[in-house]
Amino acid sequence: MRACISQKQCRRVSASSQSKDVLIRALEERNPLLVDRLAAVADLAVEVGRHLGFADHELEQLRSVAELHDVGKVAIPDAILLKQGPLDDVEWAFVHQHPLIGERIVGAAPALVGVARTVCSTHERWDGLGYPDGIAGAEIPIGARIVAVCDAVSAMVSDRPFRGAVDLPKALVELRRCAGTQFDPDVVAAARAVLTGAIAVAA
Repeated sequence: MRACISQKQCRRVSASSQSKDVLIRALEERNPLLVDRLAAVADLAVEVGRHLGFADHELEQLRSVAELHDVGKVAIPDAILLKQGPLDDVEWAFVHQHPLIGERIVGAAPALVGVARTVCSTHERWDGLGYPDGIAGAEIPIGARIVAVCDAVSAMVSDRPFRGAVDLPKALVELRRCAGTQFDPDVVAAARAVLTGAIAVAA
């Protein structure tokens, strides 16, 4: 019986990994730089999840959410994604649809249905002012809360079409400023601990 259960788990993991790899490859064809950034977000998310006591299978799912959370951007025109200036209301409406599009794309793979539900919530805010559903606090899946923080760090320390990068210490200050409004305070504390440790090791 145990062997049978193990084989089922292996098949499920294999199907999940294969489906994820196909989606990542499709995203890479559209935007190679985005895939590189998502890999960095996923690495940090796993470290934050480990700091918060996630089990191995939870860390694996968290990695998948992080790697796929922006897959819905394949449906957004480059003119919007790469725009140098601020977005207008119509353009923001496009952007606000990408978590829902991502959920539909990821959820088309049966092995990734659980990942898809979390992908849809990665742009929600702790205070309820996020999108697409405007949910708040613990209503937001913990994986989505972690990815939101890690994605913000990656965005801040990377050059973007509309602004330059900031250094990691400044990014940590901004994280602390947004804890309790945009981000889950406990996740921010965990991310700061992980990143502060990384700075200490680098020094």
